[in-house]
Amino acid sequence: MRRLPAGFVALALLALAATACGSSSSDSGSGSGSSGASGSSSGGLTTVKVGVIPIVDVAPVYLGEKQGFYRKRGLDLDLETGQGGAAIVPGVVSGQFQFGFSNTTSLMIAQSRNVPVRAVANGVASTGKAGADFGGVVVKGDSPVKSPKELAGKKVAVNTLQNIGDTSVRESVRKAGGDPTKVEFVELAFDRMPAALDAGQVDAAWVVEPSLAVVKEQGGRVVASNFVDVSPDLTIALYFTSDKLAQQDPELVEKFAEATRESLAYANSHPDEVRDILTTYTKIPEKTLAAMTLPEWPEEPDRASLERLGELGRADGLFEKAPDLDALLP
Repeated sequence: MRRLPAGFVALALLALAATACGSSSSDSGSGSGSSGASGSSSGGLTTVKVGVIPIVDVAPVYLGEKQGFYRKRGLDLDLETGQGGAAIVPGVVSGQFQFGFSNTTSLMIAQSRNVPVRAVANGVASTGKAGADFGGVVVKGDSPVKSPKELAGKKVAVNTLQNIGDTSVRESVRKAGGDPTKVEFVELAFDRMPAALDAGQVDAAWVVEPSLAVVKEQGGRVVASNFVDVSPDLTIALYFTSDKLAQQDPELVEKFAEATRESLAYANSHPDEVRDILTTYTKIPEKTLAAMTLPEWPEEPDRASLERLGELGRADGLFEKAPDLDALLP
């Protein structure tokens, strides 16, 4: 992985504690694309740096790059991997990256704190199918927990505290008639959750693919589809840029947005190619790749789902003021 300067990490801590869905230590940290300078021109193409995370969610941009969707619009992608939005958000704001990928709660937190970012394209969405989503709350096969209601009083792992994970898990507990304030959340990296669950260190865990497939291989089961419980069409992450770039070079932003929308549509209709492209930037085992549930990649974000996520986040105290979706969304 290309190491990010320490200054950006400090800026991240000042701006917000943000992550995208997360990453796994089993994933490759190598970047992809050309190594040209950001915003430079090479061979008639404009090189743009994009901060991504080596997870399933960003497969469409890798696939779109391979299919030439960006090049036909004059763009040469330089994909740089980071551990999460805590590095990517300030990297975009500072101009290190022209574009980045982050979950929607993190971006709403940033927007509500006047961090100058705005979304340019959809990122990833829930499948909308309870029990068949690419993320969910899991327990061991022999756990006495049968319903999300019973998560109250239990220790539940999430990859980042006070973000989309605990907010959505609380909604699952609430909808099932449990007390969401009684859930004890523990911060743990996704790739460590299967082992922690198996060892009994936590009672349940919110996981996304590929960790979800690993837990199922261990005999675990899904007790809540927390994304679906927030909204069946929940928009979970977005691609974004800085206000500065959006104002200075709207044509570049629109080209990136157009190519990304085409990439999302292609990924949605070519799941086998999605699994193939994952082997180029992650180290997910072949057996796990085949078993994974892929997310949905709609071309446009679902505003109603984000309004609901914003309401829940505000109730959880994540926002000092309500996020302005008109200012944030493309």
